[in-house]
Parts: sequence; structure tokens; C-alpha cells
Amino acid sequence: MVKQRVLVSRDGAPTVRTEAAPSEVHSALPQNRLGTSQPPRLVPIDNLKALLVAWVIAGHAILGYTVIGGWPYDEVTEATLPRGLELILATVLGPTALFVMGTFFFLSGLIAPRTIARDGPAAYIRQRLLRLGVPWLTFTLFVWPVLMWLAYRSAGYSLSLWQVMRTRQPFLDSGPLWFVQILLYVSVVHALLMWTGGERIRLLVRMTLVMAVVAITVVSFVIRLWFPARSQQILDLHVWQWPQCMGLYLVGVVVARDGWAERVPSRTARRCGIAVLAAVAAGVIVTTVLGISDLKRDSTPFLGGWHWQALALDVVEATLVVAGSVWLLAWAQRRLTSRASEVARGAYAAYLLQAPVLLGLEMSARSLDWPAVAKAILVAAFAVAGSFSLGWLIIHCTRSGEADARWARPKGRRPNFTAAAPSDAPEPH
Repeated sequence: MVKQRVLVSRDGAPTVRTEAAPSEVHSALPQNRLGTSQPPRLVPIDNLKALLVAWVIAGHAILGYTVIGGWPYDEVTEATLPRGLELILATVLGPTALFVMGTFFFLSGLIAPRTIARDGPAAYIRQRLLRLGVPWLTFTLFVWPVLMWLAYRSAGYSLSLWQVMRTRQPFLDSGPLWFVQILLYVSVVHALLMWTGGERIRLLVRMTLVMAVVAITVVSFVIRLWFPARSQQILDLHVWQWPQCMGLYLVGVVVARDGWAERVPSRTARRCGIAVLAAVAAGVIVTTVLGISDLKRDSTPFLGGWHWQALALDVVEATLVVAGSVWLLAWAQRRLTSRASEVARGAYAAYLLQAPVLLGLEMSARSLDWPAVAKAILVAAFAVAGSFSLGWLIIHCTRSGEADARWARPKGRRPNFTAAAPSDAPEPH
């Protein structure tokens, strides 16, 4: 018989534990080929990834109608938000843009060690190449050029598809999938190091969150002397963002040993929340004191070079990306604990699909004689809903096909049911 007990942890958070008889546990757990059960998905991480993907899609929709840009539709946009409103949005929502992508790397690093230990480095690398490399390569060579060609054509530019591929900067742009490319490189290097170094590497890596903030600040400042923030490189490598991405992945790997994937210490979470508020306040104070009114014109000293403004941005960014990622994870573990739905598990598919959905909606809205504010809100709402709906449809159809394939096996062979893999980076299914 299944029983439930409500336990209270040291920090007062209630936890429901389900207990069952040994025979029931044995029969209920799905088995792999070796007869051992695989760990379940981490529901708060699944839900957090879905929330972040929705935030990214909505943010891209708004950026398409801004002067400062950040989503390629701004190259052909027919209307822009009022300057005052754009400045307010940048002040209120801008800090999240500094650490959202870093949080994806943090969550990936948090889960990667257990996945590599379970599947082995070679299998993990093959999985990364299939789930990250194939979508990125297909998107870069085929999908994104076609989408941008359609966007230019809708704005009245007489360009051929070849002209778009050859002349658009950066060369071989991958649009929103740039982070998938970088995550692929980081994941493969991590697996290779674990393959060759293993325990020695884990013993050598010792890091506190404060050390991570300092390291990311220093390396970001040095890198941006040659590659300023928002600069473009071939393959849209985002070299200026590598210290943040790789640093957060490493932080995730380090704290994974302490079980942070299941529970972030309450004291650490509170301190990270305070650090986030302090960093945001410092950013607002600097912006106010300098009297910044035009983000595109006044932001240049912050992007890189021997400027105190660049160092200030690096400090604020490093603090936000480290403390913000940890605080978000702790918040998700307290608040986003309901069972992950198919919609949440389709977050990666929604992220991939945002490009055709967003650009399709923006091109369709060109004919509407509406202000940019109304268009941005409309496109953001429908893009989030449309991307996740299509993502859910893909997951549903894929799982239905897998179930049919299992039951269609010849008689005499036992169907192999495997538990869902634990949450990693946003994954295709």
C-alpha cells in the first residue's frame, strides 16, 4: 500500500514523501536494459526552463520594435517603441537579459555530471551532438537564412536568398541558437575532461560564488577589450559572453556535488537575493547619475575597452548572473514544484520554434496600422502561446510514436520502458 508522510526540513519547507511496499516499488520503477532504474526528471528545473524560455520569447518580441535592438527583426521593423518607454523597459527588464542565458548554462552544468556518470562520456558526447549539434547546424545553414530572406522581402528589399546568406553579418548567423552552439562546445569539452581526468579534475576545482563573480568580472573585462559586448563574430559566436556562459556552467558543475539540483541552501539563496537587489540598485544609480537617455548612443563606453563604465557593467553583470541564477533555482525549488507538464518538457522545442513563429507574426503584423506598443504586446503573447503549443504537439506526437513502436515489437520480446532522463539543458524530444 502506498503511504504519504509530510516532513519538515530545517528551513521549514514541507516535503511530501511517498512510501510503498518493496514489491510495489520494484514493480512500479521502470527498468533499463541492465535492470536498474534511472532517476526521474527534476520538476522544478523543468518548470524553470519553461518559464525562462517564455521570458526569452517575449523579450525578443519586444526587442524587435526597439531602437537598441537585440532581435533581428529590428533591422526591418516598421515601427519602434517611444524612447521614454524603451528606457523604462531597459531599466526594469534589462537586468534579466544579463543572466537569463547564463542560467541555462548553470542548469546544464548542474545536471551534466550525473548524466555523464550514468551514460558514460562517449554516449554523452553522442547525445550532445544529436540533440544540440544537428538542430544548430540545420538552423544555421537552412532555416535561419530562409527566415531572414522572407523578413527582408516583406520589408520591400529585393534580395536573393544567396545574397542574404553571403552578405548578412555575422556570416553564418544562427539567430537565437547561438547559445546551443556554445553549450555544445562546453558540454563536449566537459565530457572529454571527465573521460581523461575524471576524479583528479573534480578534486582540483574549488570555487565559491564570490570567487566566481570575481573571475567572471576580470575575464569579461579582458575579453571585451578585443570583443566588445554586442559585437559580432563569424558563426555569431558571442565571444564577449563566453566568460559568463562558461563560468556559470562551471559553477553548476561545482555545486552539483553538494546536491543543489535538489535543494539550494536557504542561507545561500537569501544572500543571493540580496546581491541581486544590490546589483540592480547599483545599475540604476549609475544610469541615473550619468543621465543616460539614449541607450543606443550612450551605451558605447559600457560595452568594452579601458573605461570605468565597462568595468562597472562587468561587475553588475557577473553579480547578477551568478547570484541571479542561484536565486532563481532556489525560488523554483520552492514555488515551481507542481508536476512538469508536457508543455514544460517541450521548452527546448519552443525555443527552437520561436524564430519562425516570431518572424511570421511580425511580418503578418506589418500591415496593421497600429502603434509599436500594441504590436509588441500582440506578437509577444501569440509568440509564447504559439511556440509552446507547437512544442507540446511535437512532444506529444513523438511520445505517441515511441509508445506505438514499443508495443509493435514482435511477440516474445519484452518491451523496454525507460524513465525520462533527468533535466539537462533545454532538450529536444
